[in-house]
Amino acid sequence: MVIIIGAGPIGLATGIALQQKNIPFKIIERGCLVNSLYHYPTNMTFFSTSDKLEIGNVPFISHGPKPTRAEALEYYRRVAEHYELPINLYETVTSMEGEDGNFTVKTDKDEYKAKKVIVASGFYGQPNMMGVPGEDLPKVKHYYDEPHPYAWQKVLVIGGGNSGADVALECWRSGADVTMLLKYDQIKPSVKYWVKPDIENRIKNEEIPCFFNSEVKEIREKEVVINTPDGEVTIENDFVLAMTGYHPNYELMDSLGVELTDDEKCMPVHDEDSLETSRKGVYVAGVVCGGMDTSRLFIENSRVHAEQIASHIQDALG
Repeated sequence: MVIIIGAGPIGLATGIALQQKNIPFKIIERGCLVNSLYHYPTNMTFFSTSDKLEIGNVPFISHGPKPTRAEALEYYRRVAEHYELPINLYETVTSMEGEDGNFTVKTDKDEYKAKKVIVASGFYGQPNMMGVPGEDLPKVKHYYDEPHPYAWQKVLVIGGGNSGADVALECWRSGADVTMLLKYDQIKPSVKYWVKPDIENRIKNEEIPCFFNSEVKEIREKEVVINTPDGEVTIENDFVLAMTGYHPNYELMDSLGVELTDDEKCMPVHDEDSLETSRKGVYVAGVVCGGMDTSRLFIENSRVHAEQIASHIQDALG
């Protein structure tokens, strides 16, 4: 038995690769199927075309040139049903004992014997916190859903990347009174080329005011206190949409005994060919391999991990 932690696209793809080699497995997911994609904005459209998101040789046909979130959720449900993948949803892995060939994986519901363990937990489930007073208030959101709830509200959008720009523009166009806050002196150069001039023009025209080189000091029920280059500023506020990025589940990594690189990327130490980590018998798959370097790996370029891992496990098990 092989345990796969995470039922995202790469976790599913790895399960399919193992199934095709007649290696028994179980996928354990702490949330719903493709939980990260479920938490994407409701109206989101992928950057990539549907063929680059395909797994298991199941065609992904979308209505437009690029698929929507809803189409992706339906597609991955169909893939899981087609292959009849054994998936336990809403079950959280808490710890692991043993060694290669004889692991015991414990969850909040049960425990499982496993010869190998694969971590495909992604990074979208762990938001980067600001660590400021008031961040735990209900009005602070680290995940954005849709603009309608913020109509006619005073909204502070934190972050100048793709997410921050998209959220600010959507909310502004839906009638929200939007202000942006950036740690840097400009919108990130990596913002999509068709979005970047749009958000920059809104800022230039003062339709969306923006505090550059600034940070939140405190969040209050109806205000936010900001540290700016010109001193402390307090603004009226109803909602804070903190698009501050995400990181892998390092608590899970620690519980599995996976070693991390001692640098700013904080990547799980692993072999590039087999994806096996420093703990023999434990593998990493998908975007989790990049650690804090969350812009390097995506569904599109990490699908190959499934076959790499399945082939290595097949050779190891003989």
